[in-house]
Formats: sequence, structure tokens, C-alpha cells
Amino acid sequence: MSTASVPVPTALTRRKPPASVRRRRFLMAVANHSMLIVAAVVFLAPFGFIALTALMTNGQALSSHLWPNPFRWQNFVDVFHQAPIFRWALNTMIYACLATLGVVVSSIPVAYALSRIRWRGRNLAFGLVLIALMLPPVVSVVPLYVMWAKLGLVGGLGPLIIPNWFGDAFSIFLLRQFFMTIPEEYLDAARVDGCGELRILATVVLRLAKPAIAAVALFSFLYTFNDFFLPLLYTRENPSRWVLQIGLSEFRSLHQVQWNLTMAATLLVMAPVIIVFFLAQKAFVEGVTLTGVKG
Repeated sequence: MSTASVPVPTALTRRKPPASVRRRRFLMAVANHSMLIVAAVVFLAPFGFIALTALMTNGQALSSHLWPNPFRWQNFVDVFHQAPIFRWALNTMIYACLATLGVVVSSIPVAYALSRIRWRGRNLAFGLVLIALMLPPVVSVVPLYVMWAKLGLVGGLGPLIIPNWFGDAFSIFLLRQFFMTIPEEYLDAARVDGCGELRILATVVLRLAKPAIAAVALFSFLYTFNDFFLPLLYTRENPSRWVLQIGLSEFRSLHQVQWNLTMAATLLVMAPVIIVFFLAQKAFVEGVTLTGVKG
């Protein structure tokens, strides 16, 4: 008994595009990459200038020399000898870390209440948050300064840290928009199991909202680390409470003819922010991307 052979289907071969199409694609790729390279060079040029100047001698800085010869690494050591960098860095970390912690802890419950709990006046409260978000910070500077002065806290870090423990309008808005994208079925399942709202927030919402919380924390940390106006307003008369931004400004005014030391100090102040951003950029991008604008 003969058996008929079953034809085996051959793999489909992908047809190569015409030469003109491939040439056009290649030219488009070259053009796109060239534009990206030019944009990257323009963006990185100031950082390269700062780094090279920081490694020059005092005579080479801001001269016709574009490359340090020799490389003077001693500039970074001289900066620490001529300015209390460690004290300024400690004050900055205290301000940035405590303020960031306060923003996260105080904004999460408010955002959850505005997004997942139905109560009378919720839309009005959210409208007040939006008004606070659009209100220029300069409007509230004078009354807040008078209040902190009457409390005797001007000159320290208290007026910089304490307000962040009462919520931040932008962080509340960002978290609220993310909480609105969480499926209601998850919360209903937790309620059926007997969970209260606080337990739902702690066990369900926070686990799903890690990217948004990371983005809010990174936003707050970068803002407070780079903040200059408020520390200048409240700690200007107390040098022991200066942060890095004020210290760098004073260092620049004292060493304005020594540009190599000024650039070395600037590079030291910039380094922590750059490192933190590159380490947390995945969580930052994910949090901003996943945060919707659902009403």
C-alpha cells in the first residue's frame, strides 16, 4: 500500500525592498542620527567646558587653551579646603530628603481621597488643589515669611521642610491622575475581603502606584536639591544652615577670578543630581508615562 507524500510548506522568504527604497531609508537614518548627534553635542558642550576648566590651572582658565595641560586634580581638593562643602551638602541632604519624604507621605492619602473615595465636596476640594497648583509661589512668600518670623524659625531649615509635610499641589495632582487609572475591580475585591480604605491604600494602591510615587519623589528631590530662592530667604543670615546652592553662589562671588576653582565647585554641586537622575531615570520615565490624564 503506497502512501502519498505530504508537501512540506517552505518558509516564506521576505522580499527585499527596491534599491531606491533602501537608499532613501539609509539617507533618512543618517539624517536623523546626525541631528541627534548635533543636538547631543550642543547639550553636552557646556558640561564639557565646565569639566575641562575645572581641571585647568588658574592661568589657563578662560584663556585660549581648550585642553588642560597638565590636568590639575588638586582643584577639587582646594575647593574642600576653601569652603565648608560637607556642611553645605549635609544641610542640602537634610532639606531634600525630609522634604521629599514629607511630600510623598502627605500627598498620597490626599490623592487617594480625591480619586477613589466618594464624598460630598470632592470636586470642590480638587478644584482648590488646581488653584493652588496655578497660584504663583511669589504670592504667598511674604505672609509665610511673616508667619515663620513670628514663630522664631527664620534662620533654620524648619520653614523649608515643614510646609512639605502638608501636601504639594503638583504631587497630589500627579498621584491622583495615576490612581484614577487603577481598575476599580481591584479595590472592590479588597473591600469584599473586608479591607478598609487605609488598608486598601497600603496593600493595593501603593503597590500598583510605585512608578508614580517614584516620579513624585524624584521631582521633589530634584526641586529641593536645586532650590535657591527659599533657602536664601530663610537662611541667608545663618551661614551654618546654608545649602549647596547658596554656598556655591557665595563661593563664586569670593573666587570670581579663580574660574578653575569655581568650575570645580560647580561640578561637585552638579554631580549628585546627575547621578541620582541616571540611577532613577527608568522609574522616572515609567512613572511619567503611566500617569494618565483621566478625569
